[in-house]
Amino acid sequence: MHFSIIAFGSAKHFFLPDVSWLSWNQVRYMILRVTLLFFILLNAINSVAQYSDSTSHYLNYAFTGAINKTQDGSSNLLDNGLRVGMKKKSISMNFSNKFVYGKQNGLLSNKDFSSSFDINLYKTFPHFYYWGLATYNSSYSLKVNNQWMSGVGIAYSILDRPNAYVNFSDGVLVDHTDLDLSNGITDKYETLRNSFRINYKFVLLTNLLLNGSNFIQNSLSSRSDYIIKTTNSLNFKINKWLLLKAQADYNKVNRNKRDNLLLTYGLSFERYF
Repeated sequence: MHFSIIAFGSAKHFFLPDVSWLSWNQVRYMILRVTLLFFILLNAINSVAQYSDSTSHYLNYAFTGAINKTQDGSSNLLDNGLRVGMKKKSISMNFSNKFVYGKQNGLLSNKDFSSSFDINLYKTFPHFYYWGLATYNSSYSLKVNNQWMSGVGIAYSILDRPNAYVNFSDGVLVDHTDLDLSNGITDKYETLRNSFRINYKFVLLTNLLLNGSNFIQNSLSSRSDYIIKTTNSLNFKINKWLLLKAQADYNKVNRNKRDNLLLTYGLSFERYF
């Protein structure tokens, strides 16, 4: 079982559809620095908590919140997440829910809810599996009234060790979405999407953990219709269950030209059973 309670803070606003305060040159420079750090430290991989023969179930609850107040304004964010899962020799299942609520200068900035269920079947050769996925999303920040997606695909782990994990997955999703285009105009549509993901987890040096999950979901009928979802974090393990965490989340819905960026830091408590 894995139980997690996380508390974060941020030095910048929590919903940033306009990221003019941070130039893309600065973003590229930060990405380059993290990438160089990753390759420099990769050979120093140690160990990381994971499923084992004695850990087949987990429960994950996350509560995040922060307040940012300056002379120019204020912002606050509340983030709750619940995740439960099970893993056996040939199958694993996960169910998760997340709710984000935030305000900036007294105005609503985030009222976002997501729920997902996935099942993975390990029935062929090592490090390969089939997956099925069903998700629901609604997002004030991204102007998504409702979105249902479901589909199937395959995944393969090019690295699959306790201290080093890199997984690529690809598949097709059926997308039913209702977007808010402002001024009472909505865009209701259905499309097939190719869903490609890179998922990784590494332990660098003794107590430094780098992990992330990054999606790009392209419509098969329109090159300009794509969704990007990224979550990447750097964690310092203080002790067996306590970590100091810095995380970056970025989401983009290109069809209605909306995106958000969340930079957070805090503490995470985790335990596997």
